[in-house]
Amino acid sequence: MTATAATATNPVLRVAPAAPAEAAAYFRASLVFHADVSDVAAALAAEGDPGFVVLDSRSTESWDQGHIPGAVHLPTALIAEQAARLLDRSVPVVTYCWGPGCNGATRAALALAELGYQVKEMLGGFEYWVREGFAYETWEGPARRDADALTAPVDAQDCGC
Repeated sequence: MTATAATATNPVLRVAPAAPAEAAAYFRASLVFHADVSDVAAALAAEGDPGFVVLDSRSTESWDQGHIPGAVHLPTALIAEQAARLLDRSVPVVTYCWGPGCNGATRAALALAELGYQVKEMLGGFEYWVREGFAYETWEGPARRDADALTAPVDAQDCGC
């Protein structure tokens, strides 16, 4: 079988990868719009002002069940009405919702961007915050679970990526 025939039947390479310059532009743009859980946690844990605010865009029931310490609670449906009262336009906002199966953080980020805020979406949402073993708060107080070995290294400070 020739390389061309193998590529034609290979579902990964059926559509050729982008040229390196195009790929670099795409991935650079992705980082403009997204932050991951580990990077957000590291920035919040460092001394001093992280330079952004974290916004939980879920319902009050979801917030009570668990949220990132220090996050601002502002459900997406209330952003237009309450953002100016709760957020400083000069401070970037990092939105999150439940997890990768939910686009609530994306909708919140869109609503904030349309109001003139600089915004990023936290990939993985609250689910991966908890799965990576970071502390969170519930209506009952502080909580933390062991890191899931499928999402974070068990015996290291970070994943090295």
